[in-house]
Amino acid sequence: MGKVYLVGAGPGDPGLLTLKALRVLEIADVVIYDRLVSLEILALAGRARLIDGGKCQGEQERIQNQINQWLVRYASQGLNVVRLKSGDPMVFARGAEEWEYLIRRGIEVEVVPGVSSALAVPTLAGIPPTCRGVSASFAVIAGHRQNLINTDWSEYLRVDTLIVLMGVDNREYIAESLIRAGRDASQPVAFIERGSTPREHVVESSLGDVAAGKVDVEPPAIFVIGEVVRLRTRLAKARGEALHAG
Repeated sequence: MGKVYLVGAGPGDPGLLTLKALRVLEIADVVIYDRLVSLEILALAGRARLIDGGKCQGEQERIQNQINQWLVRYASQGLNVVRLKSGDPMVFARGAEEWEYLIRRGIEVEVVPGVSSALAVPTLAGIPPTCRGVSASFAVIAGHRQNLINTDWSEYLRVDTLIVLMGVDNREYIAESLIRAGRDASQPVAFIERGSTPREHVVESSLGDVAAGKVDVEPPAIFVIGEVVRLRTRLAKARGEALHAG
């Protein structure tokens, strides 16, 4: 019997891949990867068979069932199988579901955590999730429609920083729901498109403008809500001053 590794590929930049993840990719026989994993990272699995496990809208369950079958099939053949996910495999990535599915079938599983996109991408863009005097708490929210239907938005009113993953398509609904629950419409927000990559682009706006449909964003992007967004300008100004002083 082979082994399945549930591996986090990090936010996109190959330099943020962990050493353990790299070692696992180098011994992999099969890699089943998600849509957001970069070609540069896939190239590190030089000897492995690569299988696209990316999900399409409306076909998530069918594709997930196929992924589960692949994992069992290849592990049963005595192969080293890597299930490669962007970010961390246990943050809104069905890692726990796959883990349970495999161990119930007697397959050995090892989890290799990754650098979570939820924290790394805002920070690399100059928006740290917490900062003394600005934000003492944060929450990470899954922004796809299925999760939002039963969300009690009042729970997030006392959370300083909100980080929404997979929320681009539902951004207007999310912003409107937060405002209706009592969050200030003037609060700053940022969308970080393709974070940690050379194609990174940051769109800053307000919660009210997002609710009004005035903000154009291209997925994949991470949606950050809170006063920490203003730190991006502050940090850029401080950096400019430091460079000028030097």
